[in-house]
Amino acid sequence: MDIASLSTALSMTKLNGDIGVLMLSKQLDAVETMGDSMIKIMEQSVTPHVGGNVDISV
Repeated sequence: MDIASLSTALSMTKLNGDIGVLMLSKQLDAVETMGDSMIKIMEQSVTPHVGGNVDISV
């Protein structure tokens, strides 16, 4: 086995792992941002007086 090719293969493996971690980090940031936005939208849509009283006529 050639030492130079082994070194190159290990470097590429490390680089691919680093890129994968960075991509997952970016995705996590995006998901957190979407979650925060969703929470804000849900908080704005809450109307506490709706549903408090129920009229049932039979």
